[in-house]
Amino acid sequence: MKKEPLLQLTDDGLYCPQGDFYVDPWLPVDRAVITHAHSDHAHSGCKSYLAAQPGVPVLRARLGALANIAGVPYGGRIEHNGVRISLQPAGHIFGSAQVRIEHQGQVWVVSGDYKLSPDPTCLPFEPIRCHGFLTESTFGLPIYRWPEPSVVFEEINAWWRANAAAGKASLLYGYALGKAQRLLAGIDASIGPIYTHGAVERMNQVYREAGVQLPPTQHAGQMPKGTDWKGTLIVAPPSANNTSWMRKFSASTSFASGWMQIRGTRRRRSVDRGFVLSDHADWPGLLHAIRETGAEQVWVTHGYTGVLVRWLREQGIEAQGLQTRFEGEVDEPATPEDG
Repeated sequence: MKKEPLLQLTDDGLYCPQGDFYVDPWLPVDRAVITHAHSDHAHSGCKSYLAAQPGVPVLRARLGALANIAGVPYGGRIEHNGVRISLQPAGHIFGSAQVRIEHQGQVWVVSGDYKLSPDPTCLPFEPIRCHGFLTESTFGLPIYRWPEPSVVFEEINAWWRANAAAGKASLLYGYALGKAQRLLAGIDASIGPIYTHGAVERMNQVYREAGVQLPPTQHAGQMPKGTDWKGTLIVAPPSANNTSWMRKFSASTSFASGWMQIRGTRRRRSVDRGFVLSDHADWPGLLHAIRETGAEQVWVTHGYTGVLVRWLREQGIEAQGLQTRFEGEVDEPATPEDG
């Protein structure tokens, strides 16, 4: 007889009734297991949180000093109400994790967000054998196939060098938590001085305190009026685009994102250049990750669920789409004081 899944979708989010806890709940709950600290996965107001130990400082920076957060090392296991919970690297951002849930011989895994591309700021994705797998599908279309990150960073460096030679500043947009730090870790810092938006600099500090190596940066908002920005690189969240904050730089603008794969996105974003660099799996990455789990059931969420579900069913895998409160990438909003 087929066993009931260890997870069910409720108004508060994914719930494990056997263990009486939620994974990445959408609303405040008593017990939350968190895959990573992005706002669409880590809701404030829960009574207690469990996260991968490396991700605790990042989660605390997002949720506040008073949040009740416990950490478990990658691969370590705890038990609650007879359910074993363990966390394994997801490769999405620093401290991100997949949640492995085991009860009476059945194993389910909630992957959260993940990628298979190399990233010096976080541990790589580790496939977990399981009966049921919850996968994202942010870029779940065959058109999404990422170039090698080294090639993308060569493009970014060439763009920055050309701007510097022309006496211009270079403004590079990337999400404040995760993407910005990956960009900083991969660029050639010898090209010129690097400045950051306040939202990025706060997360840089958390990463550095956790031991992640980043090049020296300065908070652009603390620089005196009349600062010469020529030849510099400024890293900021996309929410700062088309604001008064960015106009003082008179810079060439760019955006690093998987969405840059699609022609026309750069124009809609009103930037000069687009670089294809994502912290999510591309189409081949999604298929590879799912195959590696050996899962008999796959639940698909966050993005192009229909296409991926149809492909999986054609391969004989029991798959279904799961409509969640948050769909796709969510930018971290920047406030005026962040600048």
